Amino acid sequence: MRDRLPFQPGTARAVLIAALSLAAAEFVRSGLYLPYLGQSPRVQAQLDLPATVVGLAWAAHVLTDTVMRGPAGLLIARVGLRWAMIAGTAVSLLAISLLPAAHSGLTLLLIAALHGVGFSVMWPGTMNLTADVTRQTAQGRTLTVVGMSVSSMIGLGFFAYGSLRAAPPEQVYLLSLGALILSLVMAVLLPARAVRGPAREALRGDALKATLRRVTPLLPAALMQTVTLSLFGQVLYKIADALNLSTAQIVSVLVVGGAVAFACIPLLGKIADRGRAVPVLIGGYALIAAGMLGLAWLPPLWAMYPLAALVGVGFAGVQPGWGALVTRTLPAAQRPAAWGVLMTVENGGTALSPLLGVLAFERFGAGGPFGLAAGLATLVAAFYLLLRPLFARTAEQTVSEPGQDVRA
Repeated sequence: MRDRLPFQPGTARAVLIAALSLAAAEFVRSGLYLPYLGQSPRVQAQLDLPATVVGLAWAAHVLTDTVMRGPAGLLIARVGLRWAMIAGTAVSLLAISLLPAAHSGLTLLLIAALHGVGFSVMWPGTMNLTADVTRQTAQGRTLTVVGMSVSSMIGLGFFAYGSLRAAPPEQVYLLSLGALILSLVMAVLLPARAVRGPAREALRGDALKATLRRVTPLLPAALMQTVTLSLFGQVLYKIADALNLSTAQIVSVLVVGGAVAFACIPLLGKIADRGRAVPVLIGGYALIAAGMLGLAWLPPLWAMYPLAALVGVGFAGVQPGWGALVTRTLPAAQRPAAWGVLMTVENGGTALSPLLGVLAFERFGAGGPFGLAAGLATLVAAFYLLLRPLFARTAEQTVSEPGQDVRA
């Protein structure tokens, strides 16, 4: 069984531990703020804070998480993943332990911001570790599987905390502290050199400039893969109402797209991992653009299913294509810092895209968000089509550069 895993010998345990630490931390932050603090009458009465302040606290958390992901990548490169994740989980645990004392809006904002600082190291650290210890022939697929597995905790946290809205706040705080203690324990259990170790040479001025040159062409895809995923977050049910679709019908369309995406990831991921990352990425965005353009015409329900399947195939190309492109473009020594920058841009897309979706819906109606998604996906596909020669040269340089041993 171990021989069939895509990881280098002796490293699967490190990836599992890091993923569990991230999953526990994601469970808390995805469920605590808006589903619980923002909708629990008992906790709002106890803290004497309006729901709008909780919304601002969530915004403060996301902002500090976004801004600090670049520095978090530098921290990983300097001290190694284990100590960086220990520090991050400890800061998150400290922040949530102070939550019962948040009897003013400013205090809650500061606690949420501190929580964002601690959380910022989790995603860059886990993804960088996964890329470092995965065989080059399977990096795109493995990054996609690990990322999507951890992302399931977002929905689980949302619904779990939402179901506890009537529970005593003390019980919910204990649940949060317990999950974060588990996250901290997992971080402590990480091997001392779970990644390539402190890459101090990658932190020099000339190395940072070289990293920036390599990262810049990756930014459009980093932004767009989160924009296209999050564009419909605040307008999905409005679109369903405008088209006279029930919740079950709109969910069924989403299920078809998601099922097709999962089914196609192994095949398209294998193609991307075999040196065809850019063509798979371009093809993925082209299919997303085609499917979204068809949906922008607001077809009948029966026609939405094949269009959703087309978009699903596109996402199945974008996710592993993106992972393979990052790992083939960036040398391992530069990857921790670069991944922090890329995830800062990704988080920015997550924060910006719901607003764009609302504006498109209000300006152009139910078809507006689909048309916007189609236009943006077309631009990104064209961008990477033009930059194919650049990525080919960069990949050759990366392969020719000597790497360091991975120890776990």
